[in-house]
Amino acid sequence: MKIAVLQFGGSNCDYDVLYVLTEVVGVDAEIVWYKDELKGYDGVVVPGGFSYGDYLRAGAIAARAPIMNSVRKMADKGLPVVGICNGFQILVESGLLPGALMTNRYPKFRCDRVNLRVDNNTSPFTNSFKKGQVIRIPIAHMEGNYFAQEHTLSELNSQDRVAFRYVDEQGNATSEANPNGSSENIAGILNEQGNILGMMPHPERASENILGSKDGKKIFDSMVEYISSF
Repeated sequence: MKIAVLQFGGSNCDYDVLYVLTEVVGVDAEIVWYKDELKGYDGVVVPGGFSYGDYLRAGAIAARAPIMNSVRKMADKGLPVVGICNGFQILVESGLLPGALMTNRYPKFRCDRVNLRVDNNTSPFTNSFKKGQVIRIPIAHMEGNYFAQEHTLSELNSQDRVAFRYVDEQGNATSEANPNGSSENIAGILNEQGNILGMMPHPERASENILGSKDGKKIFDSMVEYISSF
């Protein structure tokens, strides 16, 4: 098993993800430069950062890099793809996930810990959680305000494609618990096949006790379990 961690100009969470995969989860993983090809990999992580300085729109330039064609081909084969923060923005800009990521409701960079409710625990990324479980993972973004039209939100809900929502400690999706104004407190979504996840919070920053939470590690554990059974 080998997992690719993409690297664009401006990525800054790539080595964090690589560390968690190789040293914490214990699988083979490599940094793959955006000009290279994806060959022989069983999964892909599109990490956070500020690819190309967020020029035009966050993730817009990276989404048009040739390597994203390889990501699309892997996804078409059912292999798991997860985009974290800027990676989520890239997946949306590339059309692999619906909707848009806009400037936070309060237009400032937010760096904080948030509570998430696991609304789908059957995906390749959430199978280590219990449905309705409240987990704690950090955020760090300025354009994390997820927006989608009503028909898209309806599809996401009816098809059980909302992976995570921002909630309070009791698991309630309140306005106060929403750090960026995302529609319906959405923090992470899945594609129709369920093998692509985009999420704004950073699970790699919640993968060891020293970081204050190991909740994020379960996302990578779930991904590895899925690949093992693929």
